[in-house]
Amino acid sequence: MSRAAIFFWMILLLYAGVSSEENINGCDTNPCMNGGVCVNQDGQYKCQCSQESYNGHLYGGPYCTVVLLGCERHWCQNSATCYPYLDKGRHRYSCICPEGFTGTKCQTSTTFSFEESGFMQVQTILTNAFEPLNVTLSFRTLQEVATLLQCQVEDQLLTLELVGGRLRHTLQRAQETESILLELPGMVSDGRWHTVKASLHNSMFGLSLRDPSCPGDTCNIEVQIDKAEPELGSGLSELTVIQNLYIGGREEQGTAASFLGCMRDVWLDSRIVVPGLGPRAPIKQFNVKQDCSDWDRCKENPCQNRGRCVKAGWRSFSCECHRPYEGERCLDEYVAARFGNEDLESYAMFTVDDSPSDSTTVSMFVRTRRSQGLLLVLSNSTSQYLRAWLEDGKIKVQINNFESLLGREAVNDGHFHLITVLVEPESLSLFMSAKRQGRIPIRRVLVQAGDAVYVGGLPDRRASLAFGGYFKGCIQDPRINSRRLQFYPVSVPVSSYRLETLLNVTRGCTGDDSCSINPCLNGGVCYSMWDDFTCSCPPNTAGQRCEEVKWCELSPCPSTAMCQAHSQGFECAVNVSLRSDSHMITYRGNGKIKRYLSSISIHFRTRQQNATLLHAEQDSQFITISIQDGHVVLELQGEKQASYVYITSLDLVNDGQWHRADFSMDSTAIQSSRWRIVLDEHWEKSSISFTASEDLDFLKEDVDIILGGLGPNSEGNFAGCLGLVEIGGLALPYYSDMEMNLPRPQEEHFLRTSGTPYFGCWGSNVCEPDPCQNGGVCEDLFDLFKCHCPSDWDGQRCESTLDTCASNPCVHGACRVVSAGYECSCDVGYTGRRCELEVDVCAHHKCSNGGTCLRGLKRYACLCPRNTTGPFCRERVPELPWYIDRFPYPKLPVSFCGNERWNYSCFNGGNCSSVEDNCECLPGFTGQWCELELDECASDPCLNGGFCRNLINRFQCVCEMSFAGDHCQIDVSDFYVYVFLLLWQNIFQLLSYLILRLDDDPEVEWNAANDD
Repeated sequence: MSRAAIFFWMILLLYAGVSSEENINGCDTNPCMNGGVCVNQDGQYKCQCSQESYNGHLYGGPYCTVVLLGCERHWCQNSATCYPYLDKGRHRYSCICPEGFTGTKCQTSTTFSFEESGFMQVQTILTNAFEPLNVTLSFRTLQEVATLLQCQVEDQLLTLELVGGRLRHTLQRAQETESILLELPGMVSDGRWHTVKASLHNSMFGLSLRDPSCPGDTCNIEVQIDKAEPELGSGLSELTVIQNLYIGGREEQGTAASFLGCMRDVWLDSRIVVPGLGPRAPIKQFNVKQDCSDWDRCKENPCQNRGRCVKAGWRSFSCECHRPYEGERCLDEYVAARFGNEDLESYAMFTVDDSPSDSTTVSMFVRTRRSQGLLLVLSNSTSQYLRAWLEDGKIKVQINNFESLLGREAVNDGHFHLITVLVEPESLSLFMSAKRQGRIPIRRVLVQAGDAVYVGGLPDRRASLAFGGYFKGCIQDPRINSRRLQFYPVSVPVSSYRLETLLNVTRGCTGDDSCSINPCLNGGVCYSMWDDFTCSCPPNTAGQRCEEVKWCELSPCPSTAMCQAHSQGFECAVNVSLRSDSHMITYRGNGKIKRYLSSISIHFRTRQQNATLLHAEQDSQFITISIQDGHVVLELQGEKQASYVYITSLDLVNDGQWHRADFSMDSTAIQSSRWRIVLDEHWEKSSISFTASEDLDFLKEDVDIILGGLGPNSEGNFAGCLGLVEIGGLALPYYSDMEMNLPRPQEEHFLRTSGTPYFGCWGSNVCEPDPCQNGGVCEDLFDLFKCHCPSDWDGQRCESTLDTCASNPCVHGACRVVSAGYECSCDVGYTGRRCELEVDVCAHHKCSNGGTCLRGLKRYACLCPRNTTGPFCRERVPELPWYIDRFPYPKLPVSFCGNERWNYSCFNGGNCSSVEDNCECLPGFTGQWCELELDECASDPCLNGGFCRNLINRFQCVCEMSFAGDHCQIDVSDFYVYVFLLLWQNIFQLLSYLILRLDDDPEVEWNAANDD
């Protein structure tokens, strides 16, 4: 080999050695990519890949060049953070859980809450009783005093609690008399999450609050304590022991210091405590709920019986209960007391043991159906100074036997009512269910210790009767101010006055069995209600006790009658017909009539001028109802000779229409009274007798009451129809009991003793034979006929030829009878079959240039506007364009005239004339209505070319320049030349004078007054 070659290889080897030494620091070549950091380790390097996204990806691998894909389809839950990585070339991921979750996928919640007093117990087996203890947890609460956890191992107890809103860590050992205590100053009872760590390791006892905003010095405290050593020969260091961890409280601790709030991420050493089931679950838990919710417990309506829920602290609440309920959830009801059960006399007595304020409020719930009864009495050793009782179902309150106040609304409806009596120093107020019933001024009343309170009655029966007797009903939750008058205790402790006496008062509010005596009649079924009853009545009965039988539903009357129910029975209403030659109907009382007979009512229909409707007599007494001269008349003779009554109606009753006549005593309070008659219920037309007489009690028995006449063989019998006839409200029946399907059940009634009426209302057959002649049609008007005649016949029986002009059918014309009826010859200006239409003469008038058509009887005239004339206003009056009219045409008044035939107007100042249809015109006007002005220019009176102006009753000539005079007859042409020359001479002299005086100085110094 040549020297040159050897030298080359030596240089090459040396260069290779130098390069090898330089490569020992591999990071110099920047092998890590995508933000990775190169780290040298013992002559080698390693790439630590960035945990942050680089170019939108995370990278891994030896040189951070591999895009990590493990999180593309990850299963991390609950907003956990996915962390991808490579494991032996395989893409994997892990889940970094947020606070409150654990598990490989963060699927398990570590959050739980205590909404009520509860606890969790976790047991751990230790091989050494003195092993280190580390507990970490997060919590949130509003409590200032609560136990977070306790850990007990043998006789060693470690407690983490809240005292005054601050964290306190306590260690208690059995062999030591004093506890070791740590406390942090920060307030943590603010409802926010806080993380705390409590530890006991060898001789170090520590407490730390891990809040981001908390300074380290104030949130971490650790002290050294004496290390507990096992006693010689005890064997504790060799045997296994049980460690009990209590979270939220202890089972035997009660509710005083129980934790209410939320916890999460509870770590016991390296073990997380999760509520629920599973190997990591506690061995015992009570009132523990998963998760932590801010749900308002009041939204669950925990308060019963209409109680009001008030939010109080962490997930807690309180209930404001409505009376009569008490308790945490308004479930405890004050027991009502039943007074007067089965009509026993009962009362209760309490003793006042304090002295209330100047204002006293007495209140209670009251339930009753009675209208009277004593409710409450307040008394001292000398008097009863406050009473409350029922009067006509209303509350009445009395103070010191003087001032009384009565409520406006009744309370005896069987429902509970809250009654409140407010006694103030100078006034008394009564309320019912918070509604004021009244207020009155009073003298001052004081309730003092030792006074007695009586409820429901008094020991003295006679004293109770003075105020309606003993109360019957229920009283619940009585109070004097805030102190109760408790008849029976409830589970909730309340402040009550001492009960001294409870006599015949039963627990609860049950009513009496009102159906025990079966008050329902006629087979009704009784159903008991509270202190009342209701009857289920069988068909055809009604009333509270089924005492009213619906007789008419049993069809007791014949088919020709209509049933009318009464309070004690029924009557069969029917109309009957009586003829003057038929039998009368006779009645008598059944001997059981007890009512006072002071009235008679009778319905009738007739055309008789004189007839007897009803008659009855006994000895000197009698009554007669008759028709005299078409008026209904009552004649009544009492027992006394001077008590004769005669009274007649004001209106006629013999018109064939139905009428009702009511006769009654004007005053039933006295034995003898005047009598009154009312026809067809028109009280304003009633008549009253001048004299007085007794009642009709003599008709009750042994007296024949005759309908339709005075008696056998008498004259003036009634012919017509009768309807309902009542004496003292008792009907005179037209059917006997044998003629009806059921007998009348009423005890008081009249009996038909003789006579058989004709049922239905009918009159004589007045149209047979036909009374109408000449084809007339007969109409039956009840005992009267009317003939409807053909058009050319008249008379009551159509016996006369009809005078068609008798009714004066022609309004404005003369009537003439013709075969077809009548024919009218109309007056001038009228037309139509009856001359009822006025002829319109202006319908086709020829008035021009705005002329107004004036209607006359046979003709019309034209009222022309200014500057037109002629009969049809077609001629125009010439005008001078240069003439100025200094005197305008006068406006003359219009007069309005007329008579019973027609109306017309007089124009241009014309007046109404005594001559029919004409006007009296002013000079210068003419025409029927003065509508035409006379033309004084018609004779052409103006000479020499003068223009004639037509004025009212005269004319005026407008002359040319060379003429003058009334008729323009004077020639004035020379006179005008002389006047013209004289005018120019005067103008020339004036101008000459002004020119000569232009240079003259002024003779008057206008400013002389200002020189001073």
